[in-house]
Amino acid sequence: MASLTLPQRIRKEFPILQREVHGKPLVYLDNAASAQKPLAVIEGQREYLSNYHANIHRGAHHLAQLATEAYEGARTKIADHIGAASTDEIIFTGGSTDAINLVAQAWGRANLQEGDVVLVTQMEHHANIVPWQMVCSEKGSRLEAVNVHEDGTLDMADFAAQLERHRPKLVGVVHASNTLGTINPVADLCAQARAAGAVTLVDGSQALPHLGIDVQEIGCDFYVATGHKAYGPTGIGFLYGRREMLEAMPPWRGGGEMIKRVSFEGTTYNELPHKFEAGTPHISGGIALGIALDWMNGIGTAEISAHETALVQHAHSALNTLSGLRIVGTAPQKVGVVSLVVEGLHPYDLGTLLDGQGFAVRTGHHCTEPLMDHLGLESGTLRMSFAAYTTREEIDRAVIALDRAISMLR
Repeated sequence: MASLTLPQRIRKEFPILQREVHGKPLVYLDNAASAQKPLAVIEGQREYLSNYHANIHRGAHHLAQLATEAYEGARTKIADHIGAASTDEIIFTGGSTDAINLVAQAWGRANLQEGDVVLVTQMEHHANIVPWQMVCSEKGSRLEAVNVHEDGTLDMADFAAQLERHRPKLVGVVHASNTLGTINPVADLCAQARAAGAVTLVDGSQALPHLGIDVQEIGCDFYVATGHKAYGPTGIGFLYGRREMLEAMPPWRGGGEMIKRVSFEGTTYNELPHKFEAGTPHISGGIALGIALDWMNGIGTAEISAHETALVQHAHSALNTLSGLRIVGTAPQKVGVVSLVVEGLHPYDLGTLLDGQGFAVRTGHHCTEPLMDHLGLESGTLRMSFAAYTTREEIDRAVIALDRAISMLR
């Protein structure tokens, strides 16, 4: 008997994949926006809320101890998953956006000065642009961006030239583009940036669900990711920071938990990681994120990555048979993201017709408006994005449905 494919083995673990939309079987191809959740994650949150909910770190009673152990256990899982040297280097945040804002406000406000440069790329999500614009405006610094080629790959010559020209204080780069799918050579980029004297931040929002991550091999100072794209809950993510960087940074938010002692004369801040975790956190979310990583590791990131690479190649081949369609982002190394435009047709109109047939896709700028401007895509793109449970058959059906939608609009 032939062995089961990855989707055949796991789809039953995702209740939502069994439902219908507009009377049609759901085909969920919007995973770059947010992935669906396996039963293990759903039940993990329910178990906490039903049986041992309590505030963490502060209570001597049994439920508080259970909650603290589970929450801190999730921190350990994250540290192990990405190769952090210590759990103290993992800061729970509300997600990638929250984590980047933390670095911008805590490190940026303390270190950026007038005339300094923060260097990012043209393919960054708004979350790795706007926080830097805000702190640069306050400090009199400026934001510069590295060019992206038409195929969606980063212009490495321009990157090297801008390092030499600007000597930036910080380099921020996305590990994998949410719009193009491009996997950037982050270890090489961080090594070049470090040699130029820059601090480095990698946005791993799209990498966490698709790739194995080792922050020691990458060599970054900061790495951020979010839970909901990696089969976990919304409203939870993390910041990895090298210990010496985090210890030197002032806290961003003040309140409970991030302090050792408070008086009206002054406050002594807590040690890592709690210095950056003011207030009661998203406890069930943190626990469930750890469960999501367990679930992914139970499959293996190598198998997930290989499955999605094959899906991307299949999707490219199938979509290229449609007249007037152009794939946006054809880098040789991609995660499970395929963006496209169809000549003369608006992506939103195509997306609406696909929705009527049960296909969940994303349309618009995907929070990468500067990239869209650079590529001359005023209306954005239609994006299909894949996960471990996506099948070749779903892609084939989506291509047929897209062809039908194109014919209707023409």
